Amino acid sequence: MANLEVEICGLRFRNPILPAAGPPGRDGKRLVQCLEGGAGGLVTKTISTTAAQVPMPHMAEIRGGFLNTELWSELPPERWLEREYPIAREAADRAGVPLIISLGYTAQEISELAPKLRPFADGLELSTHYLGEDPRPMIEAIAAAKDAVDIPVFVKMSPLGREMRAAAQVAEEAGADGIVAINSFGPCLAIDVETGLPLMGSREGYGWLSGRALKPLALRCVFDIARTVDLPIFGVGGVASGEDAIEMFMVGASAVQVCTAAILRGPSIFGRIVEQMDRWLDEHGYQSVEEIKGLTIKRLRERTFHTHSIPPLLDVDRCTGCGLCEISCFYDAIVVMDKKAVLDEDLCFGCGLCVTRCPPGALMMPQR
Repeated sequence: MANLEVEICGLRFRNPILPAAGPPGRDGKRLVQCLEGGAGGLVTKTISTTAAQVPMPHMAEIRGGFLNTELWSELPPERWLEREYPIAREAADRAGVPLIISLGYTAQEISELAPKLRPFADGLELSTHYLGEDPRPMIEAIAAAKDAVDIPVFVKMSPLGREMRAAAQVAEEAGADGIVAINSFGPCLAIDVETGLPLMGSREGYGWLSGRALKPLALRCVFDIARTVDLPIFGVGGVASGEDAIEMFMVGASAVQVCTAAILRGPSIFGRIVEQMDRWLDEHGYQSVEEIKGLTIKRLRERTFHTHSIPPLLDVDRCTGCGLCEISCFYDAIVVMDKKAVLDEDLCFGCGLCVTRCPPGALMMPQR
């Protein structure tokens, strides 16, 4: 069994899978359920100085992803301070895990809220979702939080066109203790074809994209940030399985947050991801999750860039003859004959698509 414990800025997590700020942590009851489901620590839903007026409807599952217009917590800060945070704090203490409290957005709002949250929090997560591209509000928000509390301050970044490496550098220089990347992406639009109306109830019908469709973007952002700053990163975006979390660690994450998968599958998803990570690490000979952190960064340095064709390796014994490779090969390099794939290496362009489409894993790109 691999060691899945991680330590970030002095905070020890029993495993690296946490809820992301959102509906899974919308109140004390749900946060308790996250721990019961196997989360390694807690992150609360973002609050501000007033309760959010949330457009209705504001969540929808779409093909390949998820849209929301969630905003911040619909509960007022007084409710959190009087009821929800005490429940979460007691549960975190009982489980022996950290409690990170998410808040936003401006320096003035953070200066007002942070001292009140300090008795409950082991760390703060600052949302920059509504601060735009100008880095000054983020710098001011970090300064306000650092002035108000003596615990780690993590900054959550949104992929709003901002150059993530530059934004991470600014956050590091401003005194942030870590980065949370990324928030949902948007604005986006989805339509109910029966009514002709947007699925989201916002004024223009826009929503923000999360779920599986977000993962490649999230991985790129974490990868870029990890190569730029010397700060721990909580990877967020599209994680729904152990292998998804493994990918996040390989591009440089120190822990992983999960939101959409917990909305769609319930709080037991945290424990399932942990179990899948543990099994993957054991099967691949790793003793600790820390051993794979940043592995992609290292391997990419070692890889030789090329523009010539390198055909995949074909394990005929594993081939089931499903034909997906043949359907998608526009170079006529692979066909199924007698229920087995046959590869013509001279025709192969080396695009790699067949490898990613092969259900039994009979095709593999050679290491280079």
